[in-house]
Amino acid sequence: MTKKFIPIAKKVIDLEIQALQKLKKKINNSFNKAVVEIAKCKSKVILCGVGKSGLIAAKISATLSSVGTPSFNLSASDSSHGDLGSISKKDLLILISYSGKTSELKNIIQYANRNKILLIGIMSKKDSILYKASDIKLVIPEVKESGDIVPTSSTTAQLALGDALAISTMQYKNFGKFDFKKIHPAGNLGTQLKTVQDIMLTGSKIPFVKENLKMKTAIRILSNKKLGILIVQNKRKKTIGIITDGQIRRFNQNKIDLPSTKVIDVMTKNPISIEKDALAVKALALMNNKKITSLCVFDKKNKFKTIGVLHIHNILESNVR
Repeated sequence: MTKKFIPIAKKVIDLEIQALQKLKKKINNSFNKAVVEIAKCKSKVILCGVGKSGLIAAKISATLSSVGTPSFNLSASDSSHGDLGSISKKDLLILISYSGKTSELKNIIQYANRNKILLIGIMSKKDSILYKASDIKLVIPEVKESGDIVPTSSTTAQLALGDALAISTMQYKNFGKFDFKKIHPAGNLGTQLKTVQDIMLTGSKIPFVKENLKMKTAIRILSNKKLGILIVQNKRKKTIGIITDGQIRRFNQNKIDLPSTKVIDVMTKNPISIEKDALAVKALALMNNKKITSLCVFDKKNKFKTIGVLHIHNILESNVR
């Protein structure tokens, strides 16, 4: 019974692939102009469409906002009842209509032209009001819709063009992963983009000890800080070593008079460290590779000054994997 629907599904997909192939051939210098104007916009990029094109406009607007271009979607029906007031002269307006003749867009087009608001039109017909009124014209191909009733291939083309505009603008503005993290602090991607600085321990939580301190006192600090490590500094506050609770257990097994021993005689020199702007996932990989549970953190300006400590528990509690 279900087998008879498979050919229908494949035909729908084939028609949408054909629409995208036609769209690809339509990309010209107008696309370049649109990207530059979107990137240069000092205010908001406003999108608007009617019906299914309105839904596509909302998605494109959300994508632009996600990649560093402030944007919102304007309801075509509400625009004629006061919402035109949300459009300022510094904004950029993108109107989407497959035919370009949608009557609901007429008032918005007139408002944009009257106030000299830059208008980018996405349409298929060159004899339409939207084509004639647009400052930058992005023409999508006329395509065959699946079932010949509802927009399918045409909305796929609109969406792909919007994604192309968003990604091109993102690259033009050099919007990268760390910029993305600033506006997407939650979610899986935001978590994976956390840096060492985001989750490291700082200030009084760092278990510093001086090189000439007796281990009797150092052990008490180790117990109070509850990190299982001590960071050893010299007189110039340069990090010169590390002591772990494992080292202390091994010293006790060798029946050495540990309490009276100096920290410098117990420590491991040149502790493994990581730069504060490194990704937390990189820190986790380093810990796994070296089979350790803590890292000293430094600023690239001074590799020998510890500004934080990163424990594996800090990483796991941040859901970094």
